[in-house]
Amino acid sequence: MSAHVTGQEIIKKFEGWSPKAFAYDWDNVGLQVGSLNKPVHKVMVTLDVLERTVDEAIQKDVDLIIAHHPVLFIKLKEINLDTPKGRVIQKLIKHDITVYAAHTNLDVAKGGVNDAMADLLNLQNTRPLIPQRTDDLIKLAVFVPETHADSLRDAISQAGAGYIGNYSHCTYQVSGQGTFKPEEGTDPYLGEKGKLEFVDEKRVETIVPKSKLDQVLKAMKDHHPYEEVAYDLYPLLNDGKVLGVGRVGDLIEPESLEDLCETVKEKYDVPMVRYTGDASKTVKRVALLGGSGEDYIHAAKQSGADVYITGDMTFHIAQDAEEMGLAVIDPGHHVEKVVLPRVKEFLEEYWDNDNLNVIISEANTEPFSFK
Repeated sequence: MSAHVTGQEIIKKFEGWSPKAFAYDWDNVGLQVGSLNKPVHKVMVTLDVLERTVDEAIQKDVDLIIAHHPVLFIKLKEINLDTPKGRVIQKLIKHDITVYAAHTNLDVAKGGVNDAMADLLNLQNTRPLIPQRTDDLIKLAVFVPETHADSLRDAISQAGAGYIGNYSHCTYQVSGQGTFKPEEGTDPYLGEKGKLEFVDEKRVETIVPKSKLDQVLKAMKDHHPYEEVAYDLYPLLNDGKVLGVGRVGDLIEPESLEDLCETVKEKYDVPMVRYTGDASKTVKRVALLGGSGEDYIHAAKQSGADVYITGDMTFHIAQDAEEMGLAVIDPGHHVEKVVLPRVKEFLEEYWDNDNLNVIISEANTEPFSFK
């Protein structure tokens, strides 16, 4: 890995996990302020880009902020430097700090906000609460010299190809013989210009989620010895993975609503929760949605959930949930912070501190105080 990682390299890798295509149409994800075409030495991950967040980034010499909530969400009609938003934009540009946002796409992504919340509660057999789309499947068939088949298979699998259920590296291979004749202007790995070459090759087939196709093809080309890679892509009618926001799953053992409230406080590191329902009620199935999820109480009820965990629950919606027999636990919108360590860990899988330093913001962006 180069000592100088660019913003483009970082975001391309990040979008392999949380593609912008996963975001809702109304959302504003991706580059918010600045440029990705520059070296990045330090990344800071945060939920929000407030003025105190930017001041921390300046003090810590941060080059790139990856935020969950977009700094530019409502369309700007002016950039008034006398307003908090204007000062934030001014400071970011003045100090050459780039901001990138991953919002609803990080909610949908496997291992993102909602999976982080579900995993902290050890929910079993999870599925999306609100199915949004199916990740279409593509069959990839690539022809590679036998000497490089194993390394190429591992590379494309690491990039996201070859997953069937809980099995990885699922491929099928057939041996054969490839032919080619290098023409003028080529720099062949094997063979001589103007001479027909015969090579023992393997045809390696696998499946690729459409959302992972770009990164899989890049890994294939990076680990293939040939100057020109021969490969085929076929759209499949097989059902792909269902994607969506929120999660529904089961607790390992039933417990009281009161005990689950205490677990939520501990696991999500929040000082208090609001709840509706009988504290002694036994709950087993849990629906959850990071951020504001009051619009989905009917989906939570229809999922068979005994309790729904989400933030920003308002008075009348809470009453509606109570009337339909759905308990609610509200740990606040800021609970989405549970994803920040996962973003940090994801980036650190590819770059060590010598090439890229990744930190979590220490600025407190929770607007509420509790007594």
